[in-house]
Amino acid sequence: METPVFEEIEPASDCDCAGCRHWRRVLPHSPAGRALAHPAAYRTLVVATAAASAGAVTALGAGPAAALPAAAHAPQRPGGPAADEPGTPQGPRAPLHGATGRPAAPPAGAELAAVTRTEIIDRAGTWVAAKVPYSMTAYWSDGYRQDCSGFVSMAWKLPANEWTGSLATVADRITKEELEPGDILLFHNASDPEEGSHVVIFGGWTDGTHTAYTAYEQTPPHTRRLDTPYAYWNNSAKYLPYRYKGVAAGKASTAGAEQTPPETAGPASHGVAGYPGRAMFGPGADNPHVTRLGRRLVHKGFGTHYTKGPGPRWGEADRRGVQAFQRAQGWRGGAADGHPGPETWRRLFS
Repeated sequence: METPVFEEIEPASDCDCAGCRHWRRVLPHSPAGRALAHPAAYRTLVVATAAASAGAVTALGAGPAAALPAAAHAPQRPGGPAADEPGTPQGPRAPLHGATGRPAAPPAGAELAAVTRTEIIDRAGTWVAAKVPYSMTAYWSDGYRQDCSGFVSMAWKLPANEWTGSLATVADRITKEELEPGDILLFHNASDPEEGSHVVIFGGWTDGTHTAYTAYEQTPPHTRRLDTPYAYWNNSAKYLPYRYKGVAAGKASTAGAEQTPPETAGPASHGVAGYPGRAMFGPGADNPHVTRLGRRLVHKGFGTHYTKGPGPRWGEADRRGVQAFQRAQGWRGGAADGHPGPETWRRLFS
């Protein structure tokens, strides 16, 4: 018999074929009893022996090679997990920074920290910009666990790392029609929490049909911001909308929160309260009115083109957001050029 040949075979990272599903079921779990975030974290050692007489090839612990027939790969959506793959399992409720941090339970009678919607989205955006790696056991520099529920805990400024089974205790159920940026869509699979449980932050509707929205989520390989069909790519009917009990609409709780003036504040042009005039928008414009416009677009669900929070310098993201809002009003052609006129402003801020 010839000397055995050793090969390393790594299962496909995000594959939905029968073989990969098999390895996800049979490969060992972590000492904590939870599967690692991805099957590619494991290496499968295969021993191939060539028998001189029969030329048969066998795999150690797997029987004849014919026992694992090749399977066609299912089509995958860009940037998303396989349809039947557990979403993003999460760790249990824990203190900030993990076991060495402060107690997970806040003092009895302690009030929830107030946070504005702008703060929630801005805080979520910091992890998106940093591409925080997904992990059920690691903690980011701010003390929050790097999984889906730790991400929401961070965005909501919670005093501990919650999990999908406890987030509802600090939130109220709302309807789809009530969703606003900073709310969440939560699926907690009580019978098997690691099978599909997931939570995402609602960032606003992408258009007037309310069939898709901008989702901020922590999912392998790292935090992302992605246009997502309502309510989610899979298990859609099981995702429920919730609103944080401490959300403070229209007022800042700490530095960095929304500082925009009231919607009717500012100059009036063309008889529309607060409209500063066309000269404030367009190439080269750099003023607080552009920031205010951008934040209103995000609030209304038309901020999907921003890669970071709206700022004072006019850009293509502002124009495309305004254009999407104009088209949602049924306007076409020059009426939907992406530049806010008085009627666009009136409708946007009404």
